Amino acid sequence: MEAPSHQPSRADHTVIKAPYAFSLSTVTWDVPPNWQRKWPRLKQMSWEELRTRTTQAAAKRLDFVLYRLGHRSRSQLLKSQPSEPRFFFDKPEGAANRALLLRTYLRDEAAAIIRQADNICRHSFDLLGYEHLDFGSPIDWHLDPVHGKRSPLKPWYRINFLDFDEVGDHKIIWELNRHQHLVTLAKAWCLTSNQVYTTELTSQWYSWQQANLYPLGINWASSLEVAFRSVSWLWIQHLLPECKALPAKFQDDLLLALEAHGRYVERYLSTYFSPNTHLLGEAAALIFLGTLCPKIPTAERWRRKGWKIISEEAERQVRPDGVYFEQSLYYHVYALDFFLHVRALAALNGHSISARFDSVIRAMLAVVQALSTCGPPEGFGDDDGGRVFNPRRNRTEHLTDPLALGAVQYESDEHPSAALTEEAIWLFGEKAVSVLGSTRSMPRSASRAFQSGGIYVICDDQPCCQQMMIDGGPQGIGRAGHGHADALSIRLSLAGRRFLIDAGTYCYVSSEGESKRDLFRGTGAHNTVRIDQLDQAIPDGPFGWNSIPNVKAELWLSGRTFDFFAGSHDGYCRLAQPVLHRRSVFHVKSGIWFVRDVLQGEGIHLLESFWHFASDVHVTGDEGVVTATGSDQAPARVGLALLIDHNCGWNLKISESFVSPAYGLKQAAPVVCASVESKLPKECGVLLVPFAPNTEIGKLWAISDNSPNVQGYRYQSPRTNEFLFFGSNGGPWTCGPWSSDATLLYCRLEQNRLAHAIMVSGGFAEWRGRRFISRPAPGEIFEGGNSSEFTRHSSSALAEGSQMADFEFTDLQL
Repeated sequence: MEAPSHQPSRADHTVIKAPYAFSLSTVTWDVPPNWQRKWPRLKQMSWEELRTRTTQAAAKRLDFVLYRLGHRSRSQLLKSQPSEPRFFFDKPEGAANRALLLRTYLRDEAAAIIRQADNICRHSFDLLGYEHLDFGSPIDWHLDPVHGKRSPLKPWYRINFLDFDEVGDHKIIWELNRHQHLVTLAKAWCLTSNQVYTTELTSQWYSWQQANLYPLGINWASSLEVAFRSVSWLWIQHLLPECKALPAKFQDDLLLALEAHGRYVERYLSTYFSPNTHLLGEAAALIFLGTLCPKIPTAERWRRKGWKIISEEAERQVRPDGVYFEQSLYYHVYALDFFLHVRALAALNGHSISARFDSVIRAMLAVVQALSTCGPPEGFGDDDGGRVFNPRRNRTEHLTDPLALGAVQYESDEHPSAALTEEAIWLFGEKAVSVLGSTRSMPRSASRAFQSGGIYVICDDQPCCQQMMIDGGPQGIGRAGHGHADALSIRLSLAGRRFLIDAGTYCYVSSEGESKRDLFRGTGAHNTVRIDQLDQAIPDGPFGWNSIPNVKAELWLSGRTFDFFAGSHDGYCRLAQPVLHRRSVFHVKSGIWFVRDVLQGEGIHLLESFWHFASDVHVTGDEGVVTATGSDQAPARVGLALLIDHNCGWNLKISESFVSPAYGLKQAAPVVCASVESKLPKECGVLLVPFAPNTEIGKLWAISDNSPNVQGYRYQSPRTNEFLFFGSNGGPWTCGPWSSDATLLYCRLEQNRLAHAIMVSGGFAEWRGRRFISRPAPGEIFEGGNSSEFTRHSSSALAEGSQMADFEFTDLQL
């Protein structure tokens, strides 16, 4: 954790408990001096957007005027409750039953809740990636203790929460003010009946009310944060419905505060400001408030409005293949959590759920499942650091949590990576235990493409579970605020261990301006190619990019014995000497991975190919061979070798970089960089080979006759010779003794005989003039072979009319 720059005195901050003197001359209406710069944006707005923005701008200023005049809006509640809504469990017995299930089936999680609650009582908080944060006693609700900064107590709309100098890191302040830690105290009481937890809960809740008089302070500056706080209070309300340890008026005071929060959320919906997960969270809060607080006169309106928004936004924000459109796995899970929670609540209360809404949820679950076939899903894009239910479930290994909720709600076996979670028990009780408590069989790994979102997943289960994710899609939506400059990047897991990873996010704002932010979201922090030390796009503020690249998936083939991806992006075509980056990824089932980068253009450029490894991986290298193995004490099951032709001119260097497993936390981790300053065109071929302990790793050579039509590679191991050729013009080519017309040709020789052959978009292949593959007409895919690996993955005969000769390949010298 970064040390605070200073610890301000608590006397520096005075909570305003009464209206101060008022005069019209003190009210400023914030007419922006740079309105001329904003005029082009204003002209693009629809009348509805202008109306909404104008109404909100006037309302927030009027709220402050009324505050200065001493006026306090008073919540109006119905005297009788028109209906009895259902929460996830009945009260009060339901909460006790869920606590019993938790102690029975998830003892470690139950113990963790109590430990966290004890720390909270000591005002020691674990938030985001930070641990043991001290907000003082009493708690300073406006403090960023990591950086020693306190947000000013002024009208919320005048606080620039992205200005680090003014407020510090707003996310740290807001994370505490979501009050999810108060839910932890309520759960601890359900587990122990210890009144210490309820006493601390109510003390902190009333402290917050006094320190956050509306409309003052940063904790009113985001409707999403108000929405999160509302949902936390609703959980408290239902976890402690008849707790005798609570003050007599607590439940009434809580309901009045919920009415005020709901009124705020409805008025200041993020319809045109961050109208993505912000709007989803606000709509979810309106659904929760509208469903569970029928004594609030506007409750039904809130519920209907929330459902209208969330249904429409589910259609708008989720691509047809189920990928969330901000191109961030964390935000994908964020949105999915909102959808799953409101769906479960609606089902309990007999509200209709459209088939289309369910289909969106199922598609999003399928994305998470596809990314979780070989262990935790590897992230991409921003890591926000928060969660809808349990904020401590904020690591990559926790991003499968929605699968548990999906498996229970749909009673489906489509999510074999789902496991019993604390969240599932609180929401579904015995049903969650029944569905998720037994061992779930894992199906054979299957590669899959999500083409709208540009996510390509290559899976294999031999010689161990393997999974690679390729980012071959857009950087994001609009200005790609939560996307990273990571076009054509890859991530790789073997045997459940993360090897090649995404570097994470670390922070949104910092004392160093945008440098830390850009370091983690920039191209150099991802497993792709950087040119001239520039990012693929140009950063424009903490949540925006300019010159966003067009990313194109040119080919995706998933055969019986191989997978092949080819794509390109034009992010560097903006240079004075434009460069087009093409990347191909080829995997042979039970065998090698090959990544080929081709940089097309003119002039001399600095080219860097990055390979970021997990922090718990040990990396060594020598003469074009890098090996990566687990650095923990457990016996190594599998390692990863990275090979490059050491005579190709690319310099291979192992150094130390950083990865961020959670927002605010960074760890040292090894990174391999292959670099060269060269005239274009130029290419780099990298072979990735999983290996078992004490296995001899072979060598990789590039094969070229200086022909522009083909590039070949040879990998020689103790058992095999493997040849891989890439044709570039769609016509015949010759490379040494090899000839073909294929776009891709792969041959594996064992004891000098052809054991496995793959040909893409070709009609023939020859070696020293002897034809060993022939087809009546060029076809998209040819697969043939005699090895045990081939027969295990292929049960089909050769395509009709195709032939593969069997003869000895002699004199294989380069």
